[in-house]
Amino acid sequence: MLRDYQKKALKDLYNWFETHEGHPCLVLPTGAGKSHIIAELCKDAIQNWPETRILMLTHVKELIEQNAQKLRLHWANAPLGIFSAGIGRKELGEPITFAGIQSIRNHEVGHIDLCIIDECHLVSHKAEGTYRSFLKRLQELNPNLRVIGLTATPFRMGHGLITDAPALFDDLIEPITIEELQRQGYLADLRSKVTRSKLSADGVHKRGGEYIEKELQQAVDITAKTEAVIEEVISLAGLRKSWLFFCTGVSHAQHVKEILIAHGIGADCITGSTGKKERERIIDSFKTGEIRALTNANVLTTGFDYPDIDLIVMMRPTLSPGLYIQMAGRGLRLKNHTDHCLVLDFAGVVETHGPITNVRIPGRKQEDSDALPPSKVCPACDEILAAQAKICRYCGYEFPAAEHHDWQLHNDDIMGKEESNLVVISWLWSPHTSKKSGKEMVKITYFGSLSDMPVTEYLCIFHEGYAGRKAIGSLKFIAASCQVEINESWNTDELCMVFSLRRPPDAISYRRDGKFYRVTERVWERREEEEVESAESSFLARRII
Repeated sequence: MLRDYQKKALKDLYNWFETHEGHPCLVLPTGAGKSHIIAELCKDAIQNWPETRILMLTHVKELIEQNAQKLRLHWANAPLGIFSAGIGRKELGEPITFAGIQSIRNHEVGHIDLCIIDECHLVSHKAEGTYRSFLKRLQELNPNLRVIGLTATPFRMGHGLITDAPALFDDLIEPITIEELQRQGYLADLRSKVTRSKLSADGVHKRGGEYIEKELQQAVDITAKTEAVIEEVISLAGLRKSWLFFCTGVSHAQHVKEILIAHGIGADCITGSTGKKERERIIDSFKTGEIRALTNANVLTTGFDYPDIDLIVMMRPTLSPGLYIQMAGRGLRLKNHTDHCLVLDFAGVVETHGPITNVRIPGRKQEDSDALPPSKVCPACDEILAAQAKICRYCGYEFPAAEHHDWQLHNDDIMGKEESNLVVISWLWSPHTSKKSGKEMVKITYFGSLSDMPVTEYLCIFHEGYAGRKAIGSLKFIAASCQVEINESWNTDELCMVFSLRRPPDAISYRRDGKFYRVTERVWERREEEEVESAESSFLARRII
């Protein structure tokens, strides 16, 4: 029942526990099926160790309901209890309990062996706050308690990654990326267009690393601006049928709804004060097509899954990359009527945080390597394309050869997926020492024809933590494709000599990140008869191994 990458996520998690102490976090994109992984994890634990007691925590009842439904799907007779005031159940006697943190925080739950936290980026970095205080009580009862986090956004405002000290989580495990899920056909594409109307947060003060909501509403909730945005949305929406608007606050969401209706668009609004029955009625109307547009303020970011959303309108400037990813993530699920979701970003959110495939980590200085490559806008359909594109991949427009003077720097391609390709003739591996950190890395240079500029990437395989593991993952993929069995006793020179003499990929896809390149795909085409290794390569490999 699990997809291959979901099985891989569990395997990576189990392997981590075999060699590490502490608490890991699984990083999975929106739409990857975290609830299925949670279900299988609970099932494995109870069936293999029947005395295990599991507590799954999250912050909204919708996620409790979704996770519980998936557990019943995987295990119909699961010994499951639910503890949530919003759902109207408070059960603590079963081996598995799915609970809302606000409902259970002041109750004694007894001995817990495994605590799973969905949307774990909400856990405070410091040893304070609701989650950390509750977990401290659990750890006092069981010092061997293990915590597993799951999130699509492994960072917190002003702090950086949720593994940065003194955070609860010790490591990030990323079994699959958004790009890989899209290539495998599990997620829909997101497309973005340049908008004429802009909603600025200039002059708005900040509190806790985010814009103050009252001031933000005053800056954005202006009738003339909203009218201009709505008119542009209508002109760009075409036949798209399910529009989701993210607004700055309750008043703004209501005003956007009213102006949509005034323009003949069926619309409704959901806010934090919308009652349960009214909310369900509005969402049903949206899903059935009775209304076309749904506006909201601080509500429909987690726990709201309607795959057929085909237009997302960002009218809320935000400094939170997590909120940005949650908003954009509502459009990633596969649809019944189209292959993509259009994102219209009037608030400069994508420009602020970068594409969702390479979001800037908050609380960290951004180097030149975080910049995006030059891009240009298709004059026929307003799609954002790579600067070197000769034909628009969406509408087929052909750019005149002399149009280079129109290239501009854009930072609002939401997928950041405009890539270049290189047919590889040869490659060279060499040791490299970082001037910044002094750490040793492996430098790989890919060569094409004489007219192609070489492409160089760096694998920081000797770095610790997340970056090092990702580099080792790339190295293992390359080794398997080259049929090289890595010897852990090799030094960097030996490693580079072996790989330099192996067959390079037939082609690579890459994009520029500032001064450097990031290789996004390496392709070895299958051949009926593999090339025979040279005598020199065979001799060298035998000598080193």
